[in-house]
Parts: sequence; C-alpha cells; structure tokens
Amino acid sequence: MTENTTKPVSVYAEANPNPESMKFVLNSTLLGEGGSVDYPTVDSAADSPFAQELFNFDYVSRVFIASNFVTVTKNSPVQWAHLIPELRTFIKSYIEAGGPIFIGNPVTTTAASASAEVPADLSAEDTEISQKVIDLLENYVRPAVEQDGGNITFRSYKEGVVTVNLQGSCSGCPSATVTLKAGIENLLKRMVPEVQEVVAEGVVL
Repeated sequence: MTENTTKPVSVYAEANPNPESMKFVLNSTLLGEGGSVDYPTVDSAADSPFAQELFNFDYVSRVFIASNFVTVTKNSPVQWAHLIPELRTFIKSYIEAGGPIFIGNPVTTTAASASAEVPADLSAEDTEISQKVIDLLENYVRPAVEQDGGNITFRSYKEGVVTVNLQGSCSGCPSATVTLKAGIENLLKRMVPEVQEVVAEGVVL
C-alpha cells in the first residue's frame, strides 16, 4: 500500500490538450516513479479506494494516477472553473488524512511491463524492432505525454505497424490523432525505418 506523509499537501490544477481532462499535481507521491494506472471506469478501480472516491463525483468518467499527479476526465458540460475547487479540496483532504491510494500493489504500466508484452514467438528481427520502439517511447515520448497528464504504452509491432495504447488525458483528446501521426509516427519512422504506421487502441474518435 502506498504510504502517505503527514506534511501539508499542496494540489494545483494544470490544463492539458484534452479540454475534458484536468491534471492535479501534488507535492506528495501517489505511485512509484515510472509507473501509472489508468481507470476508464469505476469497476476497473476495484484496487484503488482513492479512484473510487473520485468516481463518486457524478461528473468524473476516468481517473489516471501516476507518480505525483492524478488526471481526472469529466463527462459534464460544466466548466472546469466550477469543478476544480471541489476536486482540489477533496484530493488535498484525502491525502492529508492518510486515505489509502491502493489496496495492495496495483498493476502498473512501466517500461518493464511494456517489454514483457513483446510476444516470444516473434522473429529475431521483429523482436529487435519492437525493443527499439519501446525504448523510443519510454525515453522520448512518454515523458512528454506525462506532462500532459497521460501515458503511452507499447502494444505490438507487426508488418511495419506499431500499435500503442493511450491512457489518461490522451484517451479521447481531440488532438490525440494529430499528436499520434504528426509527432509519434514521424519520430518512429525516422528512428526505426521499418516502421510504416502507428495506430492507437486507446483513442476514442
């Protein structure tokens, strides 16, 4: 279980490219460095009392937790200016009270877990390409995506096509397709000539 400190908790809201998501940054740790957990529904948040409490706000539709921030996605037309004070107060009070973030150890997404997803039956060449793609995503793409309150993970490589999963604020973001094609796809094509296309599982168009 994640330990909470007794020091005063500060929480500030940070906008990101997805107008339906807001990133709440804390001065305390929610999850081990490099890991993240994405909860697209309340049912998926069974191992996180913190996420379940956030889902109790009827306008919350998705919760993404990383090292020192939580990204909340809303399904309401109400402007963030009216919702931020309530969420910020709740998050601050919950963490300061020592509320549990997780039950046990959550299944997080990390570079190691991405590497583990490379199928064992791939050819030596495809395995090498997959690892190059994973390294590029982890070292160049993921830090930038986290700044925007989301995450990207490698899913597969087959016949020139890289499949990734976008989480947190990136899922459902109007600019996600542009970022995927103009940014990520161009980078991978330039650095790994075998890559012809990048597609995403987690983008809701």
